[in-house]
Amino acid sequence: MSLLEIRHVQKSFDGLEVLKDISMSVEEGQVVAIIGPSGSGKSTLLRCCTGLEKADSGEIHYEGTFGLVFQNFNLFPHYSVLKNIMDAPVRTQKRPKDEVRRQAMELLKKMGLSDKADAYPHQLSGGQQQRVSIARALALNPKILFFDEPTSALDPELTGEILKVIKELAAEHMTMVIVTHEMNFARSVADYIVFMDQGVIAEEGTPEELFHSSNPRMQEFLRKFDEL
Repeated sequence: MSLLEIRHVQKSFDGLEVLKDISMSVEEGQVVAIIGPSGSGKSTLLRCCTGLEKADSGEIHYEGTFGLVFQNFNLFPHYSVLKNIMDAPVRTQKRPKDEVRRQAMELLKKMGLSDKADAYPHQLSGGQQQRVSIARALALNPKILFFDEPTSALDPELTGEILKVIKELAAEHMTMVIVTHEMNFARSVADYIVFMDQGVIAEEGTPEELFHSSNPRMQEFLRKFDEL
């Protein structure tokens, strides 16, 4: 069953077409990685999917709710970790506080942060803040979870922490769409990879298909990562 259907989506900024007739779908339990060079439209597509940007044309259909994990955490600095996680479920979903608190504490345990409920964001490492961001998104009980380059603000050691969490969610069959520059991670965790270039989907398929693609642009892109 498709949880997300994107049909003929287009988006321009100041006359520059950033998304050019994008169509794709995400199935329940699927992990989709969106890769591509900077400026290819990856994050704009994700922002359109999550309502942070409005597409100029086309359609985006959901089954159920979604959660979003930002690359720069976006935690409320004046809220404790627990309040950051509880705020949206209580205020926007109108769920009972006791129920949400129990779930929030379970999520903190899952993230290895049981002892940080009363801490504030500035008291946490970047990796810990990102794990709180993931717990906050999961507290909404989303059908699909979006990640916008979740490791780009982290050093390599902390990146490993977050990739481990995402792999664990994938093992639990959480439906996810992940914009990432981590090629090895995309290859190991994704069921399906979408390669964007200059506002279009230039190639898509399984990790095996994309990493052995004969598409010259795909080969060039992967070669640049191999050289890093």
